[in-house]
Amino acid sequence: MRVFETVDDIRSFRRRLTGTVGFVPTMGYLHQGHVSLIRKSKQLCDHTIVSIFVNPTQFGPSEDYDSYPRDIERDIRILSSEGVDAVFSPSVQEMYPLGMDVIVDPGPIANKLEGAKRPGHFKGVATIVCKLFNIIGPDMAFFGQKDAQQIVVLHRVVTELHIPVKLVPCPTVREDDGLAMSSRNVYLTPEERLVAPTLYQALMLVRDRWLAGETSCDNLKNAARELLSQQPLIRLEYISIADPYTLEELDSLAGNKALVSLAAHIGRARLIDNIVLGFEEEVIDLDRR
Repeated sequence: MRVFETVDDIRSFRRRLTGTVGFVPTMGYLHQGHVSLIRKSKQLCDHTIVSIFVNPTQFGPSEDYDSYPRDIERDIRILSSEGVDAVFSPSVQEMYPLGMDVIVDPGPIANKLEGAKRPGHFKGVATIVCKLFNIIGPDMAFFGQKDAQQIVVLHRVVTELHIPVKLVPCPTVREDDGLAMSSRNVYLTPEERLVAPTLYQALMLVRDRWLAGETSCDNLKNAARELLSQQPLIRLEYISIADPYTLEELDSLAGNKALVSLAAHIGRARLIDNIVLGFEEEVIDLDRR
């Protein structure tokens, strides 16, 4: 496995590859969710490249950029054991050589849900991912369903900008008790960790009520809110039942596919999670709107 820190070096390596290239962009502090993306890439592609870069432009001024967990040596060991071909781990200066004035604006879809709570977040995401796609030139890029809105936003970006890469959503990987794996789970205290699976339980409650025949989105969201309100350590930021392609809020699930998503604060940790309804698999099917 090769490790590169400069754009010129990773591009030189990429030019020598033959066959298909899969790409897994990460911010490091890897967990089994990331590993599942890498294994999917290795299954579908001839070569796999992983990036590790904590991108400052997707963090707001009061967010956790400085404290975001980092352990590059551990990450390198994990990636080596998984048989990754190359790792791209650039500096901020390497990725933003002339500053951070040039951005990619995904449009109004980036201002919903997470975008409403984290203004500018998806401009930062779209900008860095476009940079990485331009540098790596992958055939496929692999993303976790946990960041569902990110997948929807990036699909719109690569479609509108005619970037020749296929986005591959992969199912959320969970702990045994249902908590979605996340690098930010490390922020949870033991007491907070015990209540964190309630987020997934709230999503499952929505699914179960829907399967039982409830179609009112207000009723479904209220049921989830009631469950979450029973845990004082959880501060719900939002719960949404939206069209999975436009992210517009739905009034009814009668005949509709849906993305059910939420965000909540538990102590220092701000956690997100989601499920999809009406799809054959546990991810948004980007090819079958």
